[in-house]
Amino acid sequence: MYQKESGWKSVDAKLKNRIYDFSEGYKAYLDVGKTERLACSEALRLAQAEGFCNLEEKKTLQPGDKVYLVNRDKNLFLAIIGTEDVEKGISFVISHIDSPRIDLKANPVYADGGLALLKTHYYGGIKKYQWTAVPLAIHGVVVKADGERVQISVGDEPGDPVLYITDLLIHLATEQMQKKAAEVVGGEALNVLAGSLPDGEAEKDAEKEALLKLLHEKYGITEEDFLSAELEIVPAYPAKDVGFDRSLVGAYGHDDRVCAYTSLRALLETEKPAKTAVCLLTDKEEIGSMGNTGMRSAFFEYAVALLLEKTGGAYNELKLKRTFRNSRCLSSDVNAGFDPTYPEVADKMNTAYMGRGVVLTKYTGSRGKSGSSDAGAEFMGAIRRCFDTNDVMWQSAELGKVDCGGGGTIAQYVANLDIEVVDCGVPLLSMHAPFEVASKLDIYMAYKAYKAFYAC
Repeated sequence: MYQKESGWKSVDAKLKNRIYDFSEGYKAYLDVGKTERLACSEALRLAQAEGFCNLEEKKTLQPGDKVYLVNRDKNLFLAIIGTEDVEKGISFVISHIDSPRIDLKANPVYADGGLALLKTHYYGGIKKYQWTAVPLAIHGVVVKADGERVQISVGDEPGDPVLYITDLLIHLATEQMQKKAAEVVGGEALNVLAGSLPDGEAEKDAEKEALLKLLHEKYGITEEDFLSAELEIVPAYPAKDVGFDRSLVGAYGHDDRVCAYTSLRALLETEKPAKTAVCLLTDKEEIGSMGNTGMRSAFFEYAVALLLEKTGGAYNELKLKRTFRNSRCLSSDVNAGFDPTYPEVADKMNTAYMGRGVVLTKYTGSRGKSGSSDAGAEFMGAIRRCFDTNDVMWQSAELGKVDCGGGGTIAQYVANLDIEVVDCGVPLLSMHAPFEVASKLDIYMAYKAYKAFYAC
């Protein structure tokens, strides 16, 4: 009989220490990389420290070379050249570094009721009410009219002020409490509280004028500069251990930076692979992988084409297609962990459990597997052998009961390129909430799984 139980039962003291130590580095990465730009920048810093160099600056590539390619500060392509020809296939591990959040609108600043506020547009699938009455930070860039790029980061450093989205007090919420959860807080109600001091010289909108003056004094930006800005509102608290035993990690952005960090660490510790090993950190997954930094852009194919050109001395479309056909990929994305408080949405025989290891998800999608690539049996068998041979604790799961909902990953876009692919990631509690929870054992096993995959 096939039966899985808690992986912690087979963990000795030495392995437990390794698991806990690994999570400290992961928590530090989360605290630094709360947006896709910041996550990309930190990953690049870690890669450069391990000797990775710019792919576009290399004329030729040899086995063992470590290279990177950055796309618009939001994608990072990392590769270690294998001993086999690239055309014989690449081992890809691909995760996304964008997470659900709240973005500022192009014209965000206004004043009302003696307060200065910012208009927003939420990004990705969120429960809007979860983002009220919690401390928030703002990170991003503003590009001024003269082309100067201004970095803004407020709310996460000690001594920083935080931002805030108000909620209606319970005493006056009789009507609000009768609404459906999706309507309790509307999208246009996610207005960020940014100040309250008025400008003494303003004839109207004094609080707005005061805020704009403060921003101009500190950053040199004007109201019009918001038109060319990318400013993101994220939770302002750090990653924390959860539970008296500290066996879990609670943080913003587990989805999907838990897979990004573990796949990054796995690649950085890979030496002399037979097949070229690639870790790709991509963007826009939470909104359909669109745009020139999403998985559906041409950047992925461009980066692989560069590898072919610099290892073989020539490139043509047939070589690229043959490379993809010979390649394999772990679409490293999270799954829903079983929550005993909400058992009604899970098929207990086909769900992921916290602390039982990394999750293989053969298919995702919704209803009749809509939007899923549905990995083939042969590839699933190969991954099983790889993990079992390398003592990786793993489990298999679907994303909830049939017809309960569903979701998708980048696996379908990888599969469309004729690459063997399956989803493989960490189970989470409270996925897409401002504070998600993951098991330290599962985090470590994801790292171990990706490292084994690069070597198999």
